Amino acid sequence: MPPTLASLVQHSALKLTVLAGEDRLDTPVRWAHVSELADPVPWMDGGELLLITAMKIDAEDRETMRRYVRRLVRAGVVGLGFAVGVNYEHVPDALVEAAREEGLPLLEVPRRTPFLAITKAVSAAIAADQYRAVTAGFEAQRELTRAALAPEGPAALIARLAAHLGGWAALYDASGAVVAAAPDWAARRAARLGADVERLRDRPAPATTVVGSDGAEEGGDRVELQSLGSGRRTRGVLAVGTDAPLGTAERYAVHSAIALLTLTTERSRALQDAEQRLGAAVLRMLLAGEPENARAVAGELYGGLLDAPFRIVVAETAEGQADADAVLTALADTVDTAASRAAEPVLAVPEGHRIVVLAPDGGAVVAACIAHARAAEARRAGAAEPAPATEASLGVSAPAGPAAAGTAFRQAEQALSVARRRGRVLVEHEEVSAGSVLPLLADDAVRAFADGMLRALYEHDAKGRGDLVASLRAWLARHGQWDAAAADLGVHRHTLRYRMRRVEEILGRSLDDPDVRMELWLALKATSAGAA
Repeated sequence: MPPTLASLVQHSALKLTVLAGEDRLDTPVRWAHVSELADPVPWMDGGELLLITAMKIDAEDRETMRRYVRRLVRAGVVGLGFAVGVNYEHVPDALVEAAREEGLPLLEVPRRTPFLAITKAVSAAIAADQYRAVTAGFEAQRELTRAALAPEGPAALIARLAAHLGGWAALYDASGAVVAAAPDWAARRAARLGADVERLRDRPAPATTVVGSDGAEEGGDRVELQSLGSGRRTRGVLAVGTDAPLGTAERYAVHSAIALLTLTTERSRALQDAEQRLGAAVLRMLLAGEPENARAVAGELYGGLLDAPFRIVVAETAEGQADADAVLTALADTVDTAASRAAEPVLAVPEGHRIVVLAPDGGAVVAACIAHARAAEARRAGAAEPAPATEASLGVSAPAGPAAAGTAFRQAEQALSVARRRGRVLVEHEEVSAGSVLPLLADDAVRAFADGMLRALYEHDAKGRGDLVASLRAWLARHGQWDAAAADLGVHRHTLRYRMRRVEEILGRSLDDPDVRMELWLALKATSAGAA
């Protein structure tokens, strides 16, 4: 520990006597400084033991001493050493009274004790304390390094760090989730710092912030948050909680932990990049209809993913979306976190402004993607007014195996296309395949086609020369049955036949062609959907 006034008083060679401030002798001393100035405050940093002989001040004047001592206390001076037998045979009562009034420790320095001996004692104690701190720091670094290399990895490191600090520690991943905490109760404390961690993650790495205690429940702890990562993007956050500011040895330990965790994180990122390239190759082979080659390349890394049904998720941001990178990064972090927590294999391949994810059917990753999208939809629904897209749109395939990966990919892309047209964040293939095709007609391009196809008929009817549109709809609805359609319209079947010939003449198309009948029926449905 650093030198204190008490340790100096107990130093047998110095022979110091305490005259005031006996209850403050445990205060650390940062330095011992000699000054005979009437006002030495401008040259003080705080934490000094000031040594004087009162060569230039009237130490017997009570008002002068009150002002002098008061200024020293306000400047952070922790003690005053007065040498007797030089200018004064005894410490003046005025100085003793002023020191007692302000609670400033006052030490009498005998004539045979030079100030140099006191400064040397302080300097030697500070050097010894720094040596102990460095030694303890190196030992902590060795312990933390061994912990980082243990099978438990970061969890073991966090446990050793907490023990060394005599407090608690926690590690957050890139998504802000707590992945390790020690002791066990620290997980609850760490979970309550989510908002502070999120704000720190938004700042370029490295960054740090100090969070005060949130109450007596944790014993009034002081929490430091440190971002992890060698680039501008934060890869994780380290939190350490103690009941006092960190000392030199503790600071060494924290810095060592940051370096080790950053190295581990960046190494993991490099491995993930390599895995990502391998995953992209596996995905290309699956989509090319080469499942056996894909399985051979996948090996142990992705092989288990191909042994059970999987789903394909395609997530895409809007073209020109300002925050596209941040949106896709957040989704990628969600996928990584879910896979890590569930120990679940996952293949995620970024492709420009989209991400393709292949994950086990019914697993944590698919569930996390859906939950991520549902949360985005809830935020959009709760917005006070419409706003530009700020999330990726997701399409999810039906369950598939390696041989049907190409089909699953097309299903995911089709679902994504529907999500885009409907202004949705998420659409699953089952939702599209099990529903009606009619909602798909609610598209501006489809309605434009339908309006163009039927415009001539509507213009004809608008001039009062017959009800061709209604007649066409009734005839198609009755599958070309003349009598039934005429009965629905309340006209003679010859009248209906005449009207259908007029439809063919105006459109220049034959109603005997099934493709023409299909297009006309869909056009009628599309215009009805637009009117609705």
